[in-house]
Amino acid sequence: MIHPTAIVSASARLADDVVVGPYTVIGDDVEIGPGTVVESHVVIKGPTRIGADNHFYQFCSIGDAPQDKKFGGESTRLEIGDGNTIREYCSINRGTSQDEGVTSIGNDNWILAYVHIAHDCRVGNHTIFSNNATLAGHVHVGDWVIFAGFSGAHQFCHVGAHSFFGMYAGASRDVPAYTLVAGQPATPRGINVEGLKRRDFTPEQIKNIKNAYRIVYRKGMKLADAIVEIESLAKEQPELEIFARSLYTSDRGLLR
Repeated sequence: MIHPTAIVSASARLADDVVVGPYTVIGDDVEIGPGTVVESHVVIKGPTRIGADNHFYQFCSIGDAPQDKKFGGESTRLEIGDGNTIREYCSINRGTSQDEGVTSIGNDNWILAYVHIAHDCRVGNHTIFSNNATLAGHVHVGDWVIFAGFSGAHQFCHVGAHSFFGMYAGASRDVPAYTLVAGQPATPRGINVEGLKRRDFTPEQIKNIKNAYRIVYRKGMKLADAIVEIESLAKEQPELEIFARSLYTSDRGLLR
């Protein structure tokens, strides 16, 4: 299953059915789980742990050193879960000691061509990164987030679950769960209604999320007061819990 032109380190650990294409290089301290396909001309450096049933397309750069001038060669790592599709020319870097030392990608993500995920990012599950989307360092992305083409997030931003970035939108502050952002500069434009419908949120749940969004963005309330009101509603509307959490855990301040 390993092409004769591929170079695989003696210290790499590959499951028996891993496919490695022509001219691919797999370095020291790389672990790849069963069912994973690594196409031609891919470079994977360690320490990197890759789970099962992933597919890396040609010319990806995975697990290389972070693009951070403070990085001094310390041992950091990249962790990738199961069932991810990572298309042509993607780059995903390891973490740094200025954070927790790890960049992590969850499960069932679709990462399209030319996407860059920088050091210390944490990406959840079921996300979509369209072509040329970019995350700067230390960005946290929740489950089911979609980044349209050429969109991205500034370093240290937190992006809440089920949010949506329009094409070319770049967030410089935290984005709450469920929120759709678009434009230059990026601004909140409502909630990601279509995405919620596709994920079987009920009309009542979507109505409740719209109301919570209005409390934050349309009522002119102080954020602290808005959080109190939404947390009260969440006692009987559990879909609001992740929205409230994305508000009170914000470190960079909300995109408003």
